Amino acid sequence: MENYPLPARHIVQQMVDAAAQDPARAVTFQGAPGANSHIAVEQMCPDAIAVPCFSFEDAIDAVKEGRADRAMIPIENSLHGRVADIHFLLPESGLVIIGEHFLPIRYSLMGQGPLDGVREATSHPQALGQCRKWLRARGIHPVAYADTAGAAALVAEMNDPKVAAIAPPLAANLYGLETLAEGLADSDDNTTRFVLLARNPVPVPADGPVMTTFVFEVKNIPAALFKAMGGFATNGVNMTKLESYQRGASFAATEFFADIEGKPGDPAVDRALEELRFHTKWVRLLGTYRQARPRTVAG
Repeated sequence: MENYPLPARHIVQQMVDAAAQDPARAVTFQGAPGANSHIAVEQMCPDAIAVPCFSFEDAIDAVKEGRADRAMIPIENSLHGRVADIHFLLPESGLVIIGEHFLPIRYSLMGQGPLDGVREATSHPQALGQCRKWLRARGIHPVAYADTAGAAALVAEMNDPKVAAIAPPLAANLYGLETLAEGLADSDDNTTRFVLLARNPVPVPADGPVMTTFVFEVKNIPAALFKAMGGFATNGVNMTKLESYQRGASFAATEFFADIEGKPGDPAVDRALEELRFHTKWVRLLGTYRQARPRTVAG
């Protein structure tokens, strides 16, 4: 609790206490109350009790230990790419993805005012990256903080008109700050994709498109990725995401994070995954869940 700025602590305590009374309804998120992840929980799970956690690890551990039922975790943003460390945390968590949610991101600059006196803006590095053009144009220096809403609580605690926060509009109301500017993101279609994690999978709906997410490591041989991907092409399985990342400092073992349309049990998906396993060191399925947004564009 002490990790949060003082103005956020009593709100966090109230939310944590409520979740402790009914952990089956608790959904954890990283950040202080008012963060984008908090908003995502309220939108996707309106009957849930949202539980703030200071780190992604804390949010995941609460589910693993049974103190919460699910966790809402951001994995990528349309402007700033993947969220740091998530590709490592998800496979190691032991949790499964049971859903996804797309949240349009709206940021405000909030502080004690006035706008022309602001010299620094503090926020999560993702938010600062999504608003970097706006900040640069006004000569405002970005300062990284653990999360967006926590930065708003910190600014309320500092009570320095030269320092403002970039956070969702909800945070200004929670921490008694003045909204100094709105619409800061460098693109109007700024969107973050979240995944909902649980200890156990849930039944996949029979109707409507579904997604399957998995990670794998290719063998260190020529054309390894080309061979591994061949089964998806020949079996007509649409791969909507493929992203590489390195584990450790050897730069010799490349792992990949992938999304496909379809699910295990579909003949085409089963054939593609079988061929993938043949050409890789290992494959780990992270979850199959209802598709929240169409990926295939009609042409």
